[in-house]
Amino acid sequence: MVEIAPTKVRMADITGDEARALYPANPVVLLPMGSHEDQGPHAPMGDYILAERMAELIALKATASGTRTVVAPVLPFGKSDFFGPMVGGIALTAATFRAVIDEMFGELLRHRLTKLVIINGHGGNVNAINESTRAIMHRTGVVIPSLYLWRIAYAEMPKLLGAEKAKAVSSHGADPLTSLCMHLFPDRIRSDLIPPPRSGAATALGLPFQGWGSLSFEGAEVTVPHEYDVVSPNGLGTGDPRLCSAESGRLIAERLTEIGARFCAHFAKQ
Repeated sequence: MVEIAPTKVRMADITGDEARALYPANPVVLLPMGSHEDQGPHAPMGDYILAERMAELIALKATASGTRTVVAPVLPFGKSDFFGPMVGGIALTAATFRAVIDEMFGELLRHRLTKLVIINGHGGNVNAINESTRAIMHRTGVVIPSLYLWRIAYAEMPKLLGAEKAKAVSSHGADPLTSLCMHLFPDRIRSDLIPPPRSGAATALGLPFQGWGSLSFEGAEVTVPHEYDVVSPNGLGTGDPRLCSAESGRLIAERLTEIGARFCAHFAKQ
């Protein structure tokens, strides 16, 4: 009988015979996705490394708790959105990104691996993921849930860091990604390049910046197709990256791991 160590969770590390022994049991399969874009002057552009590592931590915890979970190879390129001006960035068009994830899901479903969970680390991916998984549900009846890591983290940070600090540090180029990277990949952070918070109000079309792709007009949100360099040439949002820390990253990573592992256990029973 072929046995596989419970600490072996990366699908790429599983041998052929191990795969033939493991996959007929239909384990939970996590599919990490991220992006390769500007994350601020100090942080690595490849934020997909965080989605991939979080998926591995979730899989290890879920497996140790009795729900066999594995991690597919990460999809490093996100769907293009606001960050096209960044030199060295790589993104996929909406059509290409959708085609890639459709085929990823299709290959796994072909072999009756139906307990698929997306571990998403890029906001630009959300709509395409929703469209793809909805189409699969209508066609096959299989439901593929998605955990958007940073949306979950933003909701948890006030509980972990305190409401005041969470508000001051939450944004693109700051937390949760910078603190997570300080905790998980400290050698990849350029601490000497951490910038001060953005000074002054960013504007476009003579209106204040409200978020990527949106401005404020008399308190009403106006969606516009601008790119990030119009309002933030260094990739920094409204948060203060100087408040980020490895300790904050540890707390965020632990909470995301707990939530993810519990969800895997819940989903496996459905």
